[in-house]
Amino acid sequence: MMKFSIYDEAGRRILVLDGGLGTMVQGFGLGEEDYRGEAFRDWAVPLKGCNDVLPVTAPQVIGRIHEAYLAAGADIISTDTFNANAVSLADYGLEGEVRRLNREAAALARRTADRFTLENPSKPRFVAGSIGPTNRTASMSADVNNPAAREVTFDDLAAAYAEQVRGLLDGGVDIFLVETIFDVLNAKAAVFAVEQVCRERGVQRPLMLSGTLTDASGRTLSGQTVEAFWISLAHARPFSIGLNCAFGARQLMPYVERLSRVAECRISAHPNAGLPNVMGGYDETPQMFADEVERYMREGLVNIVGGCCGTTPAHIAAVARAAARYAPRPLPEPRRETVLSGLEPLRIVPEANFVNVGERTNVAGSAKFRKMIREERWEEAVAVARSQVEAGAQVVDVCMDDGLIDGAAAMTRFLNLAMSEPEIARVPFMIDSSKWEVLEAGLKCTQGKSVVNSISLKEGEAEFLRRAELVRCYGAAAVVMLFDERGQADTCARKIEVARRAYGLLTGAGFPAENIIFDPNVLAVATGIAEHDNYGVDFIEAVRWIKANLPGVKVSGGVSNLSFSFRGHNTIREAMHSVFLYHAVAAGMDMGIVNPAMLQVYEEIPPQLLELAEDVVLNRRPDATERLMRYAETVDETAPSGTAVVESWRELPLPGRIAHAMVKGIADHIAEDAMEAFRAEGSPLAVIDRLLMPAMGRVGELFGAGKMFLPQVVKSARVMKKAVEVLTPYIGAGDPVTGTSAGRVLIATVKGDVHDIGKNIVSVVMTCNGYEILDLGVMVECGRIVDEAERWGAQAIGLSGLITPSLEEMIRVVKELERRGMTVPVIIGGATTSKVHTAVKIAPHYGGVVVHSGDASDNVRILSRLFGPDRETYIAGVKEEQRQLRERFERRQREKELLPLGEARARRYVKPADRIVVPRQTGRVVFRDFPISEAERYIDWNFFFPAWGLKGRYPDLLSSPEKGEEARRLLADARQLLGRIRDEGLLGLHGVAGIFPVRSEGDDLVFTAGDGREVRMAQLRSQQRDEPCNLSLADYAVDGAAGATDYAGVFAVTGGVGLDRLAASFREAGDDYNAIMSKLLADRLTEAFAEAVHAFVRRTLWRYETGPELPPEAVIRGEYRGIRTAFGYPACPDHSLKREVFSLLRVEESVPMTLTENWMISPGEALCGLIFADEEARYFAVGRIDGEQTADYAARRGLSEEELSRIIPQNL
Repeated sequence: MMKFSIYDEAGRRILVLDGGLGTMVQGFGLGEEDYRGEAFRDWAVPLKGCNDVLPVTAPQVIGRIHEAYLAAGADIISTDTFNANAVSLADYGLEGEVRRLNREAAALARRTADRFTLENPSKPRFVAGSIGPTNRTASMSADVNNPAAREVTFDDLAAAYAEQVRGLLDGGVDIFLVETIFDVLNAKAAVFAVEQVCRERGVQRPLMLSGTLTDASGRTLSGQTVEAFWISLAHARPFSIGLNCAFGARQLMPYVERLSRVAECRISAHPNAGLPNVMGGYDETPQMFADEVERYMREGLVNIVGGCCGTTPAHIAAVARAAARYAPRPLPEPRRETVLSGLEPLRIVPEANFVNVGERTNVAGSAKFRKMIREERWEEAVAVARSQVEAGAQVVDVCMDDGLIDGAAAMTRFLNLAMSEPEIARVPFMIDSSKWEVLEAGLKCTQGKSVVNSISLKEGEAEFLRRAELVRCYGAAAVVMLFDERGQADTCARKIEVARRAYGLLTGAGFPAENIIFDPNVLAVATGIAEHDNYGVDFIEAVRWIKANLPGVKVSGGVSNLSFSFRGHNTIREAMHSVFLYHAVAAGMDMGIVNPAMLQVYEEIPPQLLELAEDVVLNRRPDATERLMRYAETVDETAPSGTAVVESWRELPLPGRIAHAMVKGIADHIAEDAMEAFRAEGSPLAVIDRLLMPAMGRVGELFGAGKMFLPQVVKSARVMKKAVEVLTPYIGAGDPVTGTSAGRVLIATVKGDVHDIGKNIVSVVMTCNGYEILDLGVMVECGRIVDEAERWGAQAIGLSGLITPSLEEMIRVVKELERRGMTVPVIIGGATTSKVHTAVKIAPHYGGVVVHSGDASDNVRILSRLFGPDRETYIAGVKEEQRQLRERFERRQREKELLPLGEARARRYVKPADRIVVPRQTGRVVFRDFPISEAERYIDWNFFFPAWGLKGRYPDLLSSPEKGEEARRLLADARQLLGRIRDEGLLGLHGVAGIFPVRSEGDDLVFTAGDGREVRMAQLRSQQRDEPCNLSLADYAVDGAAGATDYAGVFAVTGGVGLDRLAASFREAGDDYNAIMSKLLADRLTEAFAEAVHAFVRRTLWRYETGPELPPEAVIRGEYRGIRTAFGYPACPDHSLKREVFSLLRVEESVPMTLTENWMISPGEALCGLIFADEEARYFAVGRIDGEQTADYAARRGLSEEELSRIIPQNL
């Protein structure tokens, strides 16, 4: 029999799966004798209803069903083995027949499929081994009195599934179909068994996975969302993932759409023939069913379609005819994102800022929790986990490592209990232990994608890789501690060494980089041992190196270890943690085990404490520990944690108190402050709009700047909620709104968005003004919103969203309203929404009116107009305003559009030949040890201060009331060190510059070297419409066709020779401050040296600049003729052109500068670029370019477009 590839077939067309086998079996009216057959004639228990025996006892029935589906056009038929596993068959006493039943069922399907393939080899048929979920669940308890109990364990399931898989392989299946998954932990066991048996046999088979949802919440029976379902099973690298059963095609579509957006493999869907009728049957005709399934294909959502309950060969035939008209969904590019899941997904991406791992459910770190576990006070222990999630933990670390505790048993019981609490189970778990058997026990309890903490090279490479592969098989990510056979990596160099080695081993073995979370070991500083002083810096710099050099990985750490020396001094510890996190997160740290209650807001740390904490954490001075200890002795630790001066903020004016409470997340006084504000303002809405919302806005600013972390933001939101609750009874009484009539308003936060504070405020305000509200909550599917609006008779719909993807969901809602012919007014609100977006992107899709609302009080005004006597006039006015907004927007967009390349080139600047400036001297000039005293006068200090966090213009900054003192101190220190550098020759300024004949050819500059070589430098051209002239640097040379010889300069300079030695000497002396200062001064000197060289070129080589020298301030402002542009600047963004300049000037043989393969110059403090003398030359930005110029430039540079996208991504 010729072999066919299901991968090839799936790439060419949408594959069709068969329909409901059980539905067809019912049609045969089989009795007990038929089920028993000869094989089980004397079986002790009744077998009727056990369809899995029929391939043995009634093969002609199952064979006819297979034939009917294949004749209808099915590409894949599934074996009659849905319940053919030891767990399910135990009800019939058939556990010992598992392998036989699966083998016979697979062989029957194999023979039938092969016959159809032989008849038509152009349409090969495939056999999927059906593996059902069993009738037990590993994630939930069947005993309401014992939530930790389980009827079946992971090991039970894996063993049962393994035997089933062996039988299916014996019978010759092409693919495994794990279907109707209601508990992902069961499915994980099935996947584990498939991989285990295939490894035993030395074979591979594709794996199809298909889940089932329980109700309109869009979750599995065990509580997972569609997105979490995919994340939890992505480790299986499935051929496809999909949904089946439970719903009809129409009801299933929004969930298939969601799955299609996140899954990186093929998508399958085999829904029921509609929803069951009152008699339990299915009423959808084949054409009705096919019409709904066709929507999946039309929208490009699926690769495989079929049917489940109630579907017949006629249904599949109709689907197959529709499938022939559509192409399969293209496989998306892998996102390479780190994603975890509990019942809900967690994406660890840059915009998440920092992921907090709760640390209190750790017997090694919490004596209180350890006592609970030892005394088996499980309810209290679970409450600790719940409180951590409520406090903002996004992952919960669980550790049971204690000499008096059975770690594996305790881990299993605790996780089983926690899994029964949706408030806890919605977040991922970090399973934390130094014992592999405890880690494995935890992995067998969690249905989501957890994190193992940890594995390491401590026991050698073989064991490291064995454990890593098991972690992958269990569907988890791994914390990799930086230990090896030599012990813990303590210095930065050792951390880098171990991380590089571990990364190479893991990725080389196929472990995904995005599932690697390095822990570079947060070690205690300020211990009094000098060798420990740099541990904080070592960690931060190791993080920076890891994120720059090991693509895809994440970095975590146990933050509280850092401040171990200050136990009992919570104020100090909180400051140290916040300082450490501020710098570590800036370096790339993604997550950490930290108590949110042990953090201060970085910006709120008292200045003296902040300086002292940073001195310690960043090892800035040798006496840092002593100074911080002296400060600690002055702090009143009897005050509430985090406050050095008890409640001093309570003396602030009311707005300041509210703002402080919001930013700090302090709820103790918010009720009384909110009421005081109500009495002062006279309106609860005024309190919300003028005091509470601006404070939350400040929280958002701090979060965006990396100065607050997500757990703190959650605490702030809780304070906001409490304040609104206090004000709620007074909304309406104090803010009467006159409207002609009240009405029914449905409100919801759209799918994908969990934010509800704004929506809840709106709900309260509208209720108090007489409107009847139906609040559907958050994460609400488009279909449910429209269904409920129809059912309830909503007179208006309010859609809320706080994140950008919410905008697309709002469009889907109005499209569905339009499709159903509804005209209910829609009100749009939320932080990401706007009048313009509503007018341009949402309103055009709807015949009814869509109105944007700016705030809570605006909604009442809108509703009073929509339900009032001037309704039509108001709606007409809204639509006219939106029409004008669209016109203005479209006009702006047209103005921003790029010119076609040919048109941009036609608008070039043409340099006349009579403006050529002939230089006094051509060729190159080498500058060795250029005098620093000549260069330093050109230092531009404007770029010096921001590097220290002091923003402002120099010299005005020096007289700033807030920053002047610090700026003056910095400048004095800089000038002192600069004097040493100058007088002692600590840095060397070296460079090469020259003027060469040049001509332009199109958008290329062609230089002629002294030895006659031609060096071509392709240039980019601006395509912006709003430019008076579309410039390219090639325009500043006369066209070669004119026959005249023009000239241009090139240069390469550095001020960094000797910097590494200088900075290292400071670091060895413990003087990080001057190490950083030396780097910044080298950078400023390089830029100043370039200005000095440019002045030399203008006045000595070219000699077009005569008369008195320009003062340095004028030079820095660019008040000279011509331009000096460096590669990487907006006019010439291509760094790779440095190669041509280095060749033209013979840089590397002349001065201590080298160019790496990635076009970086060493020393790093260097500049390289072009000099033009034309009086019309000016600095400009190329900006975005279109596809035509991209292809043209790539060809001229001899690069592929993919290579070019890495060089100038900002221009594409």
